[in-house]
Amino acid sequence: MEFASIKGFKDILPSEALTWQKLQKEARVILRSFGFQEIMPPLLEVTELFSRSIGEETDIVSKEMYTFTDSKGKSMSLRPEATASLVRAYIQHRLYENNPIQKLFTIGPMFRHERPQKGRFRQFHQIDAEIFGDPGPRSDTEIIALGLRLIEAVGLSGLSLQINSLGCPQCRTGFRNELRAYLFDKKAALCADCRRRADTNPLRVFDCKVEDCKALVSGAPTILDFIDENCRDHFHALQEDLRVLGVSFTVNPMLVRGLDYYNRTTFEIQTDRLGAQNAVLGGGRYDGLSRQLGGPDHPAIGFALGMERLVALLEEQARPETSSPELFMIGLGERAEKKVLQWIYELRRQGVWTEMDYSSKGLKAQMKRADRLSARRVLIVGEDEMASGKAVLRNMAAKTQEDISLENLVQNLKKVIV
Repeated sequence: MEFASIKGFKDILPSEALTWQKLQKEARVILRSFGFQEIMPPLLEVTELFSRSIGEETDIVSKEMYTFTDSKGKSMSLRPEATASLVRAYIQHRLYENNPIQKLFTIGPMFRHERPQKGRFRQFHQIDAEIFGDPGPRSDTEIIALGLRLIEAVGLSGLSLQINSLGCPQCRTGFRNELRAYLFDKKAALCADCRRRADTNPLRVFDCKVEDCKALVSGAPTILDFIDENCRDHFHALQEDLRVLGVSFTVNPMLVRGLDYYNRTTFEIQTDRLGAQNAVLGGGRYDGLSRQLGGPDHPAIGFALGMERLVALLEEQARPETSSPELFMIGLGERAEKKVLQWIYELRRQGVWTEMDYSSKGLKAQMKRADRLSARRVLIVGEDEMASGKAVLRNMAAKTQEDISLENLVQNLKKVIV
């Protein structure tokens, strides 16, 4: 029997891992330059953490979580998103005690049992960044600027920023009533999911990707007609800050987020190159979540960047060069083989990717293996070279070669390679 990966779960192969590593390395540098510190919460949490934070009536909780009961009868779930876990850690470890403003980020896998699509898998990876402790629009501006910087740094272009305000819970009460009334007569034409959402969580209808549903809600009332003066001032201040930074944006009154904890600012960075799932990065403010999960009443804002989608876009633009060893060493004869083994491990300890053949094959066979690995250079040491004190170093791309002294060989090679 031949095994295959589970549907919606993808192997990241060595040729693809290069892009992932580059993306994560670049992200960590940028996040730290904005003052964010890395945190690594576990993949598994009690189910109630997500049902309380995300909302029982969201698709994630009602249909998409990987949930099981452990040996003690406790309901556990693989995390479908990172924010709830970060808020839990923020509360549990009282991270706010030493510094009232906390900037945290995490990078890792999430799990949702949903239909796989281009750029979307059942195990997927996110870069998640959060700012705790500031209620004002300036932290909204910073988190959006950070998201744009992350995407800009990896060389993507042709993206658009969309923003909206979801108001506060008080603003949304009147809006929900108006929206339910608007949808009541249109229920029969909505998809099955939206018919359910129309009663339980009507804002989610705006997030539907079904074209018929999008057309039906295009004339619906919008939240911007219902937000109060404080929420309106907050949203206007955010727009002014974005203009100061020279950031182009579109106010999209239909933009909502799929989780119940969001309020006020919400935003997405979108692309038209991934089909229906066009958001590369999305986030917003969730001021009441810490209190809801038993912590202090601290405001917060954050985003999640989908790495699979970003990697797909990067590979469309330019597939990275396949990695290859800096050096392939060939030892011909027992004495030369033993010296080659020593030199290889010394070079590896100093960070130089060096390879060799594991068997005592002839020169032609070993050169063929070096060529398959696309080694940049090949060092050849036989009994004659051992006697003369000079090895042959061949540049595979230029098809040239030179003699190199065996005395202090590791240092000599590092000078050439660098």
